[in-house]
Amino acid sequence: MVSTNREEYLIELQDLIKLFGLKEDEINVYHNESQIGNRIKNDFVIEYQNQKIEKSYEYIIDMTLNVLRNKSYRKRMVKNHLYLILTIVTNKTLVWGSLTGVRPTKFARDLIMNNEVREHLIEECLEREYYMQKSRAKLVNMILKNQKCIIRNDNLIDLYVNIPICPTRCLYCSFISSEESRVKDQIESYVDNLLKEIDAVKDIIKNKAYIVRTIYIGGGTPSVLSASLLDKLLSALNFPVSEFTVECGRADTITREKLSVLKKHRVTRLSINPQTFCEATLKRIGRKQKNSEVLSAYSLALEFGFNVNMDIIAGLPGEKLGIFKRTVNTLLELYPDNITVHTLSVKNGALLKNDVSSLSERDIVKMIDYAQSKLIENGYKPYYLYRQKNQLGGLENVGYFRDDKVCIFNIDSMEETNTVIGIGAGAISKRVFNIENRIERLPNVKFIGDYISRIDEMIEKKKKFFE
Repeated sequence: MVSTNREEYLIELQDLIKLFGLKEDEINVYHNESQIGNRIKNDFVIEYQNQKIEKSYEYIIDMTLNVLRNKSYRKRMVKNHLYLILTIVTNKTLVWGSLTGVRPTKFARDLIMNNEVREHLIEECLEREYYMQKSRAKLVNMILKNQKCIIRNDNLIDLYVNIPICPTRCLYCSFISSEESRVKDQIESYVDNLLKEIDAVKDIIKNKAYIVRTIYIGGGTPSVLSASLLDKLLSALNFPVSEFTVECGRADTITREKLSVLKKHRVTRLSINPQTFCEATLKRIGRKQKNSEVLSAYSLALEFGFNVNMDIIAGLPGEKLGIFKRTVNTLLELYPDNITVHTLSVKNGALLKNDVSSLSERDIVKMIDYAQSKLIENGYKPYYLYRQKNQLGGLENVGYFRDDKVCIFNIDSMEETNTVIGIGAGAISKRVFNIENRIERLPNVKFIGDYISRIDEMIEKKKKFFE
């Protein structure tokens, strides 16, 4: 149980407790915050395994801070204080220290932009003040230096189109994505309604004088669409962008005909995701593909001249360190432009929820660290990072690039530096106001059937949202 007199801290405190591997029925946390002048006092009482710890922490707040920065700073301090106590009661530390958020690099950049720390001291700050492991602080700093493409301009936007359909459902997946066989009668109608929303978005772009920087079609598995439907959809996305990504995650959905359509419409980048090169694991997690299919699809993508990203996952059920190393080494032989290394995240929506990896946190860390060291050793550089809830070991997902071939959309969306207009079921539009330092969000309905029946409602909401 967690109790606090500041309700806005509750979720963050609960998240931190979960990162320590604790359940709320195993520990009682009582927190009280009080203020006299510019002095803030945090009082904690922790009951855990028949022990009771009482701790108080005081700090001084800069009264010149604006409301948002004041609120952010106080929340950081209360998490720091709880983190210190939890390290005592559990005899454990976390690689990301007291950070619970999805975007550690955005957190670090905000510290620099708000003049809370100088850029060359960010590693030291993250280690000393937020208890981050040295390797993670160094990783954050490397990524900040590799994100040279960031442009803060409220007229510069990215487009995201969601195709929440897959050939089959992987057991670890928690996305709102439908199996193709269950929605096959709705697919053509879904694309028609995407075109309707795209037309409305074009009016918004024209009225706001927006410039489209990148286009990203994700899912799901967008390449599950037929070549004719892909042609129909891409014909509507006729913006002159230099980066246009389409996720083709499942190799068994990739054909020469489809790639010809993508090339015709100036798509520049594909994502082909093996996840692992151990076929026994693929069978175990319900991902029906062969390594030979992945290799054939990759070879075909290179023949057409696409930049290619490949995803792998650390911590899949049944995999030990040796198997993961072989997957990393196979990727290095293929040498794609981008590699994304995920840590398995098992959320409530995943079929795998009750059959999670038996690996220890130490083993998972070894996997992630091995991937990082081998990729960097072979010329790859980390360029974006994000975390998810329920990731094994409280770890992270990291994207790597070579030869300056970063994915600008990934950076823009993860660092939240540019407005993203989301199109399709489950897509979220994020309107970024850089000057005012705030973000507003507008989600579309999640399911395909609801999207089709409520398309006019969503278009009207989107028009008002961008007025």
